[in-house]
Amino acid sequence: RFEGGVVHEAHERLLHVLLLEVVVGRRRRRDAPEYFCVGTAFCLPTEMEPTSGRILVFAVRDRALVLAAEREVKGAVYNLSAMAGRLLAGINSKLELFRWAPREDDDAAHALVGECGHRGHILALYVATRGHYIVVGDLMKSVSLLMYRPEENAIVECARDFNANWMSAVEALDEDTFVGAENSYNLFTVRRNADAGTDEERQRLETVGEFNSGEFINRFRHGSLVMRAPDSEVAASPTLLFGTINGVIGLLANLPREAYEFAHRLQGVLQGVIQGVGGLSHAEWRSFVNERKSASARGFVDGDLIEAFLDLKRGRMEEVARLMDMGVEEVCRRVEELARLH
Repeated sequence: RFEGGVVHEAHERLLHVLLLEVVVGRRRRRDAPEYFCVGTAFCLPTEMEPTSGRILVFAVRDRALVLAAEREVKGAVYNLSAMAGRLLAGINSKLELFRWAPREDDDAAHALVGECGHRGHILALYVATRGHYIVVGDLMKSVSLLMYRPEENAIVECARDFNANWMSAVEALDEDTFVGAENSYNLFTVRRNADAGTDEERQRLETVGEFNSGEFINRFRHGSLVMRAPDSEVAASPTLLFGTINGVIGLLANLPREAYEFAHRLQGVLQGVIQGVGGLSHAEWRSFVNERKSASARGFVDGDLIEAFLDLKRGRMEEVARLMDMGVEEVCRRVEELARLH
């Protein structure tokens, strides 16, 4: 059983849990109630893919979870996301947006009411939102960017990545740039061309970064693990945490252009100075490789390699600094500033 006496049906599995602040009507109140939303699927041995599931909405009352609403759906609820005070669910191949509305038979109770949806996916496994934009990580069809238009009560596709990546996580870095992880331990970033001259270019997400993380990443979250120094442009860089199936917690930082160029130059120098374990090439190790393509890493800098500079002996530090045309103290200061991001 779930808390609150909710029956856990046979073959039913919990797939996602979300804390949601609900908007009733058009405006968000400061005292808007919060609910725990749970997505489930009925995994029957006779079905290849689940064809039914539930969305359960729990309220917290007297330190206990009480079922406030239940909605049966035609598929597995792989993902739940909050958007504009509403609930966005990835249900098998469809995205569906729900609002929280009073029930017709009981004004004191509420129910999830479907507003609009979007089809065209194989399995909408991973969903991230930013404002009215929706980023979808598909089982096989990589990343697509959708937009919710409340005035039309519709979700429409803006652009997509036409590469065939089997996704394991997605997140929005900003309104134009998105990061994804796929099942061959790679990271990649895509960017939309909103100002392109043709519809074809505007509808395509351009790949701008590729990198092998060496880990199967299955979750991104905006946030940081440390306090930020207020007097540094680098310290103010937006950061994204990621988690892996091996229990690793990592961090991605969206660096200012000048800081990225410094780190990229230092990485190139260190690749010629620091010998990899077993003589392996660092550039080859970090290359984007899966069953369909192989490409050199770009748009990413390996923070582990950059921070390895601080472990070098003084003579090697001076050699690296000379190749960078900088002083040792200046290189150390800038590397330590990057290290303070985590």
